[in-house]
Amino acid sequence: MLKNLNAYKLKCIAIIAMVLNHIVIAWWEIIPLWLAYPFYAAGGLTFPIMGFFVVEGYKHTRNLKRYVLRIVVTGLIALPFHYLTIGLALEPSLNIMFTIALSFGVLVMYDKIRSRILFGLIYVFLVVPISLVFEWSFAGVSMVLLFYIIKNEKRRRILPPVCAVLLSILFSLIFLISGVEMPEIKAIAADPDFEAVNATFILGILLASILLLNFNGERGKETKWLFYIFYPVHLAVLAAVAIVLEL
Repeated sequence: MLKNLNAYKLKCIAIIAMVLNHIVIAWWEIIPLWLAYPFYAAGGLTFPIMGFFVVEGYKHTRNLKRYVLRIVVTGLIALPFHYLTIGLALEPSLNIMFTIALSFGVLVMYDKIRSRILFGLIYVFLVVPISLVFEWSFAGVSMVLLFYIIKNEKRRRILPPVCAVLLSILFSLIFLISGVEMPEIKAIAADPDFEAVNATFILGILLASILLLNFNGERGKETKWLFYIFYPVHLAVLAAVAIVLEL
């Protein structure tokens, strides 16, 4: 079955994984711990898969400006629902659509700036600090960049998620040593159970490499508007339930 994963199936997996992860964050007070572990771990699948197809979209889109505009508009529509559910638990946090938009900007810079030294300086001193206010932060943006610059097909499906995990660990150590606080899920971080649940996220990221390795290169069903519509709608539903249950 894994050998027959087309783009449509992978995107559906990413969407389902995203919902499960968001359920844990939005409904932490009521979700059973035994469900929180697999649900939260599933969230690690989402951006590696989406990031891979961000690069595919960048390579093949006919109108990049229109593509990015759709993403930003979707992010803006989702923003209030994001803050009602996930955003209030995160510090700081702009939703994943803005991370994708920033990633497109990085890919454009990579292609336009001939000096790799200059690009590296801009990336480290401008892109990385900016990315700290986005979901997935520098790890997400770096993952997309690696999906683009690694040419060997097998390696580019494995290495970016692995490198994202290593980058996250490295920067966590840097923040720990420097005494600067990392962005965290402040509403539930005080719960000792969440620390263990949060650690499972890495498993999801690494599992994404296995799924991407089994991508067959086919598009499958048309999904142009699926994520644009589903993303704000699922956040609105999570927000409505949280309000009703007074979470």
